[in-house]
Amino acid sequence: MAIPPTNPAALAVIDRLMARGAAFLGARYAILGGAMSWVSERHLVAALSNAGAFGVIACGAMEPDRLAEEIRGTQALTDRPFGVNLITMHPRLDALVATCIAARVGHIVFAGGIPPTTAIKAAKEGGAKVICFAPALALARRLVRSGADALVIEGSEAGGHIGPVSLNVLAQEILPTLGAEVPIFVAGGIGRGEAVLSYLEMGAAGAQIGTRFVCASESIAHPRFKEAFIRAAARDALPTVQLDERFPVIPVRALQNAGTKRFLEHQAAVLARFVAGEVSKEAGQLEIEHFWAGALRRAVIDGDVEQGSLMAGQSVGMVTQIQPAADIIAEMVGQAAAALAARGHVTGS
Repeated sequence: MAIPPTNPAALAVIDRLMARGAAFLGARYAILGGAMSWVSERHLVAALSNAGAFGVIACGAMEPDRLAEEIRGTQALTDRPFGVNLITMHPRLDALVATCIAARVGHIVFAGGIPPTTAIKAAKEGGAKVICFAPALALARRLVRSGADALVIEGSEAGGHIGPVSLNVLAQEILPTLGAEVPIFVAGGIGRGEAVLSYLEMGAAGAQIGTRFVCASESIAHPRFKEAFIRAAARDALPTVQLDERFPVIPVRALQNAGTKRFLEHQAAVLARFVAGEVSKEAGQLEIEHFWAGALRRAVIDGDVEQGSLMAGQSVGMVTQIQPAADIIAEMVGQAAAALAARGHVTGS
């Protein structure tokens, strides 16, 4: 896709607005790749970093040896900085941090819960910069006190596991309060450059973007998975429905398919057996939690878009074609610059 020419003066303003975040990441643009399990592997991560953004490996359930292999594979494809996203609940978190440090990964992103102070300390002492997710102002303050070098505030518009608050509200609460202390990257539902610009002007250091990059040509996601994204509208990406508060379900935003309908039926069946005294609460909870085991891999890698998990943010409606990661980045930066130029406050040809 050809990227239209953009006002150089407007691009210079975008560079200035992104300067803090770009310097922190060591990247041309303050754009983090969202860590999406099975999608954010070496090929997409390297493509993002090579294009001037900042790729992030999704470690997920990888063991240390497997993560080390993925880091080496990424380093073979790019000499630009990239990060690794670690799930704080991983039973071998300390070993994964050590793996990142041994491989000289410059940035470690802790996700999925509050990281232990020991993990943050080990990462920083090993020379890595620490990025943490903050779904609330109180937690953001706590993470900064614990040593986080930067934060990602991710709204409920995002794909995958989500919190209850929209990015619009989180940005208003957190950016004016902590934006001067640490770089803060915004995430959730961001699909165009104009949105990135608005948050930069509010004080964000940059943006984390995931869903737009699923259909990058470098992404190894199955063609059927990509087709599902291209066909989808924002309203198709909905959070998981919980039938009964006695059996809590962690909210996950994904495209609706046959699997999501079966999950409702599965919950209802477990609930009926529990009420009838045929299954304990603990056993029933495990049955519900295990329903989606392996479902994301089945969708992303095997292309099972009917029964697999199609995790996607609400920005999926802005995914309209398969295109190189570099084009997606250039397109979004161009949109931000064009929005600035349209105001008439910048000059240049």
